[in-house]
Amino acid sequence: MKVRSSAGLRDRSALWFEDGKLIMIDQRALPHRMQLVSYSDSGSVAEAIRNMVIRGAPSIGAAAAYGMALACLKKEDLRVAAETLKSTRPTANDLFYAVDYMLMRIDAGDDPISAAEAYAQNIIDKCMAIGRYGSGLIRNGDIVMTHCNAGALATVDVGTALAPIRVAWNEGKRFTVIASETRPRLQGLQLTAWELIQEGIEHAVIVDGASGHFMRKGVNMVIVGADRIAANGDFANKIGTFEKAVLAKEAGVPFYVAAPASTFDFDTSCGEDIVIEDRSSEELTMIGGKYIAPQGVNVLNPAFDMTPARYVTAYVTEKGILSKEQISSMRG
Repeated sequence: MKVRSSAGLRDRSALWFEDGKLIMIDQRALPHRMQLVSYSDSGSVAEAIRNMVIRGAPSIGAAAAYGMALACLKKEDLRVAAETLKSTRPTANDLFYAVDYMLMRIDAGDDPISAAEAYAQNIIDKCMAIGRYGSGLIRNGDIVMTHCNAGALATVDVGTALAPIRVAWNEGKRFTVIASETRPRLQGLQLTAWELIQEGIEHAVIVDGASGHFMRKGVNMVIVGADRIAANGDFANKIGTFEKAVLAKEAGVPFYVAAPASTFDFDTSCGEDIVIEDRSSEELTMIGGKYIAPQGVNVLNPAFDMTPARYVTAYVTEKGILSKEQISSMRG
């Protein structure tokens, strides 16, 4: 992704390996500070994933791959490291996919850092292909709605839902992106909008509850990422995605899901079997360390929801734009 600084635009990935450490952009500090953090063992990588230093299923997967590489270098118990990493964010399939990939590569005798770097580069390559296929869906003058952050920060680089947007913009198409704020963590406001600003892409941020209003006003398509896609096409994504999908169907707006092969979970038959992560009540009740809710309030804070496949127009993947019936081609 492009990041603006006093020296102008520069390329930056969400995470990388350097001098024996995994370095990440601390996404909790954005959009106000570009803060880098480093980790040298699998346990600290697991905490970074759990505490949302790094976010987005593909980036979580890459972080876990590097975490396994560090575990190997530090001669940690690999099975313990694997279970610790897998326990951090139960909904994201890329996390499990990456850990199992690394166990297989390490068992085969491969260099662990080279294996992790190959995994991260593979994500980037797949996202670039998603961008090429998906850009054809976007026309001049369109209004494109997205949700949460499925950009470069969430995917090492390029993005899933933002990949077609980036490619279409660089092709010279001009359109507007509507990014919903994504309560309570505000990834749409703090991360997606930040990425779009870096590259000068026209956009507007809306509150989550305004999605239906703007669909009635002329949104041409909705494109979102995913954290896990079941064998039947049902998928889990940031809370509020299901509502957008239902509204899009009612309004006659095409609804696309952009994701690489690592997000497809063919061992899960349908969305009802996807584990939905519940997060701390403090994400809702506290702002800036200050408690803003009434004393004794009860809070429910699911991080994701499940959207049935019947609401999905198509899946934008590195293998092309697929219907629900075609997603079995992503197997393996």
